[in-house]
Amino acid sequence: MENAATQSAARLAEVNANIARICKPARRDPADITLIAVSKTHPAEKIEPLLEAGHRVFGENRVQEAQEKWPAMREQYAGTQLHLIGQLQSNKADEAVALFDCIHALDRPSLLKALAKAMDKADRRVPCFVQVNIGDEEQKGGCAITQLPEFLGKVRDADIPVAGLMCLPPAGIEPAPFFALLYKLAADNGISGLSMGMSGDYETAIQLGATHVRVGTALFGARGG
Repeated sequence: MENAATQSAARLAEVNANIARICKPARRDPADITLIAVSKTHPAEKIEPLLEAGHRVFGENRVQEAQEKWPAMREQYAGTQLHLIGQLQSNKADEAVALFDCIHALDRPSLLKALAKAMDKADRRVPCFVQVNIGDEEQKGGCAITQLPEFLGKVRDADIPVAGLMCLPPAGIEPAPFFALLYKLAADNGISGLSMGMSGDYETAIQLGATHVRVGTALFGARGG
């Protein structure tokens, strides 16, 4: 366990150092970048070394997995924040509102309706990133770019706090133009939060304005490793 903890602390330090290095020429404050450690599919014994190293912001893809893993760890490690970064089914809205501190994939009217109802019932407002289908891919979730202003208006009308915009660029293509487009869309709509960038491209994302990066492999190692 000591070796695992040492490895985790070293990976965390390396990613934080990379963030600081990228921020310097971009004239950004590293403290303005939220590093979300993507702990999906990883068991508690792989997550706890990062908690021991002082990291407190984690991302999960599935409501049920988070329900099983996190209550005990959150009780032990005060100040832990949990972000839902995967697609959310409308019928899981109540559980998501109860468990998560931020939701990253608000992408359609049916989910908006379910989340607004769940937040009203729980008397809890959970900030949400609106996911944009930045590459106009049929198989991906996300609000169409042309529908974004209208959808954002509906989110605000529902009294759901808009944390920012989120995107997943098309795989296998240089992500920078898509990150730049999301930055422009955010600016055009008076939004500052940008959830974009993962282990392979978070440095590019920070250069182009990311405020939240979702990093898994660079912190936990290869899946199953």
